[in-house]
Amino acid sequence: MDLHPRPAGGEPKPWAFPAPERSTLPNGLTVLRSHRPGQQVIAVEVNLLAPLTAEPAGQEGIATIMARALSEGTDKLDAEEFAAELERCGATLDAYADHPGIRVSLEVPASRLVKALGLLGDALRAPAFPEHEIDRLVHNRLDEIPHELANPARRAAMALSAALFPADHRMSRPRQGTAESVRRIDAKAVRAFYDAHVRPSSTTAVVVGDLSGVDLDAVLAETLGVWRAEPAVPFAIPPVTADDTGRVIIVDRPGSVQTQLLLGRVGTDRHDRVWPAQQLGTYCLGGTLTSRLDRVLREEKGYTYGVRATAQVLYSSADGTGLSLLAIHGSVASDVTGPALADLWQVLRTLAEEGLTDEERDLAVQNLVGVAPLRYETAAAVANTLADQVEQGLPDDFQAQLYQRLAETGTVEASAAAVNAFPANRLVTVLVGDREQIEGPVRELGIGEVTVLSDSEGEGDGEPGGAAAGDAA
Repeated sequence: MDLHPRPAGGEPKPWAFPAPERSTLPNGLTVLRSHRPGQQVIAVEVNLLAPLTAEPAGQEGIATIMARALSEGTDKLDAEEFAAELERCGATLDAYADHPGIRVSLEVPASRLVKALGLLGDALRAPAFPEHEIDRLVHNRLDEIPHELANPARRAAMALSAALFPADHRMSRPRQGTAESVRRIDAKAVRAFYDAHVRPSSTTAVVVGDLSGVDLDAVLAETLGVWRAEPAVPFAIPPVTADDTGRVIIVDRPGSVQTQLLLGRVGTDRHDRVWPAQQLGTYCLGGTLTSRLDRVLREEKGYTYGVRATAQVLYSSADGTGLSLLAIHGSVASDVTGPALADLWQVLRTLAEEGLTDEERDLAVQNLVGVAPLRYETAAAVANTLADQVEQGLPDDFQAQLYQRLAETGTVEASAAAVNAFPANRLVTVLVGDREQIEGPVRELGIGEVTVLSDSEGEGDGEPGGAAAGDAA
């Protein structure tokens, strides 16, 4: 029998995160473009400089309502017509608000890019904000809040942000507003917020995909380029301090069979030189199923389906005032809450005493750096990362340099960064669960002063950043 020879592996090709080209339209709008051959679905990410700290007092959540209303009609099309035109393009348009500003995302086949960019341009240039649509969005948001309160991870995130940040700072309150603040929002207020903060001169559009045969300059001039407005007035984000004194907050949820764990504190943002080492060390601690927390709490003890350690940027600034949320989160059965926390603290103490192993460091580098080409297979993934860099005031080559710095980070450096990120005595611990089952064992651990809140103390989504801290991936 004649068999075909076994195919031999090819030579690995060098890979680097795509470097964008920058340009500026006559109206002041900044454009980043990245030609990705073969990516026939074009991804467009638009950053609008309308931070949550700019929301009027008592109307928290207005940025979210405005973001959702951008696709509810323009000066040319009503909401149904706008949606129909998007559908004819095979396009999707989404928008959300976060602490740094509003992000608008468009995905469309390359063959229909011109039409879709025209719709996007109209949505940014002349949104209609009809009163009945704004009322509908407000009621939809009010309907969402009870469901978010019922989610233990969301409830834990809300309690953590309220504990970490001063009550008068926007970061202490739900990203999408409370029921009380959302009820105060109307079409007039949304229009005023848009007029005050949305300008082409403070907007950046990222375009990624196969741009072969597309005169992008001409297309942008005809779509986003026709948007005219006065230059934006610089908006200063007020500084914020955080109190991460070690303590425990129990959100009482009687009858709960599980306890949601969320341990958190604040750290520096991506401008800090320690960020690569911190990312590597955090991944070793709780970035995947094979990380140290999972090996102990999941594999050895069987307390949980998984515990993760994450670092999520809240606000970024080159002057060193930026903040990230460092968190450990997961859930355990109610009756093992005390032992699970005791073992978690022992993992942190062992890390401080012994550090990481070379094997842990090598595996983390392989997972973070080695699979990067797979992570950025789609245009949307590249566009999202480039938009993040813009939002956080980072250089265009930051992600490419980050992978190089991760590969160069040694075990000792990663260990020190992880220990500094998660000191056992500087973590605010939030537990959402049945007080009667968990309070006694937790107090016996002596990990900090214990405060008990009723489950009804607070409302909203509780997300201090773009995703609930308890759900962050």
